Amino acid sequence: MREISFPEEFLRQILGHYDRNAEFLERAVGVKLSSRGESLHMDGADQGIEACGWAMTQLLAVFRAGIKVDAADLRTALSLKEEGFKGELVDFYRDSKIQCAPGRSVFPKGLNQGRYIRSMRENDVVFGIGPAGTGKTYLAVAMAIAALRDKQVKRLILTRPAVEAGEKLGFLPGDMAEKVNPYLRPLLDALFDLLEGDRVYKYLESGIIEIAPIAFMRGRTLNDSFIILDEAQNTTVDQMKMFLTRLGFNSKAVITGDVTQIDIDPARRSGLVDAAVILKDIEGIAFHFFTERDVVRHPLVQKIIRAYDGSA
Repeated sequence: MREISFPEEFLRQILGHYDRNAEFLERAVGVKLSSRGESLHMDGADQGIEACGWAMTQLLAVFRAGIKVDAADLRTALSLKEEGFKGELVDFYRDSKIQCAPGRSVFPKGLNQGRYIRSMRENDVVFGIGPAGTGKTYLAVAMAIAALRDKQVKRLILTRPAVEAGEKLGFLPGDMAEKVNPYLRPLLDALFDLLEGDRVYKYLESGIIEIAPIAFMRGRTLNDSFIILDEAQNTTVDQMKMFLTRLGFNSKAVITGDVTQIDIDPARRSGLVDAAVILKDIEGIAFHFFTERDVVRHPLVQKIIRAYDGSA
């Protein structure tokens, strides 16, 4: 058992009112946490207590820098320590911050996400490859919104294959918008989470933000744009080549996908798998790989991914 004093408001942000996040954090960090006033009580193995004390002290500096912190940030700090992070957490947050809108900032949840953000800033074409829940699409959308906000680009184009799990658009009910909406929903969810709803609708209506199946990219040249291709593992080789050759002047492209979740006909090679082989040595194109360790969803999701990988 160890007790450390922290500002009460800081502890409330991490543990929640009446320590309602304590059980979640205990499962995530392996240390039992509770607070009373300005006192944080930590109970568990010495190594876990030492790591948790370091993480809380680092987060206090982040809090004092005016950056809002919560339970997820404690997991982030501990993850960084496990990965060998040696710097100051507040500097890591400042350097990796994505400012999407006034009062709406996004921060990485680990070293790998921080490197991914840096790759997107430094390269015109970036591939983010890894399992669901690693933040690869969400961070790409955040970067796109920030680029639009800072007038680095004039529009955002979000696309993905509209054929998954053997289903073709022609067999789905409704008009084209209704047909593609289920496939594009994850991109819309990210937009609405990062921007005010009214602004999203305004941008969609004016064409500043365009969401469409990848087939709609054919024959176009996309200038002054930030383009995201999601679920790229379900593109064919021809579709991937077509998409990449749409890139125009002053444009960036981020391609995300999970090569363990390919739904196209097994007889056809995935465009994402193919691109990772033939484009890996081209300057200006960066490949960034995530693993189950980078999953930032419920702690059980990492274990589920490892279990499925082990049964393959």
